[in-house]
Amino acid sequence: MTTVPAHRSADGRPVPPSARTRAGRRSPGWVPPQHGAWAMLLLPVLAAVTVTGPRPLHVPLLGAALAAYPLSYFLLQAVKTRRLRRVRPQLTAYGVAAVLCAVPVLAARPAVLAYAPLYGVLAAVNAGYARRRRDRALVNDLAFVGQCGLLGFAVATVAEVPPARVAAVTVVALGYLVGTVLYVKTMIRERDSAAYRWASWAYHAVAVLAAALWAPAPVAVVFAVLLARAALLPGHRLTPKRVGLVETACTLLVLAALVR
Repeated sequence: MTTVPAHRSADGRPVPPSARTRAGRRSPGWVPPQHGAWAMLLLPVLAAVTVTGPRPLHVPLLGAALAAYPLSYFLLQAVKTRRLRRVRPQLTAYGVAAVLCAVPVLAARPAVLAYAPLYGVLAAVNAGYARRRRDRALVNDLAFVGQCGLLGFAVATVAEVPPARVAAVTVVALGYLVGTVLYVKTMIRERDSAAYRWASWAYHAVAVLAAALWAPAPVAVVFAVLLARAALLPGHRLTPKRVGLVETACTLLVLAALVR
């Protein structure tokens, strides 16, 4: 593979020194660009709340999760680029916000710390892929899905409800999120990969069968809709924004199917 020189653009045209300087100093911003990750975080939380009912401590728990995601994103960027200084303000701000939200939860429900070792293992997987600059790898995405799923069980612990009571809705949420990871890859980064398409179709077909056998009827219907979108939309050149809008609608459908 031919490497494009740093002083030229992808099409081979020279890049002015001033443009290179501006690009090198471009701010990393404050909001992670993976907008779908927010829905992935929220779905297991809201699904578990449909079982436990809302509790006051769920508010700081959600705040801690929403601060921890950009904190981890910018930390992984530092691992990936070896440039901690560029993201130090973001790490400080989101770190303080996460701690402030987490303290009342941990003080009232220290049992939540039981999830820390597994969360740490999954975070280490993310760090390993970031260090190798392979943060778009399938396993890396699935590790993040696992972290989102742990939030559903944390919701139960905070509500002082046995985690087993939210297991069913959490499994449904995770089942959807794993399928989303595969489907979105067939629409964007792996749109030309036949292997990913077959993997997505097979996964969604198995998910429909499992939902038909063990889940309530509304969930089975929604998973059938998800199979249809996984089968019909790949090959259509949808923009990432439109792919995201479709997944937002699917997330709402899954959540609606879980409401009792």
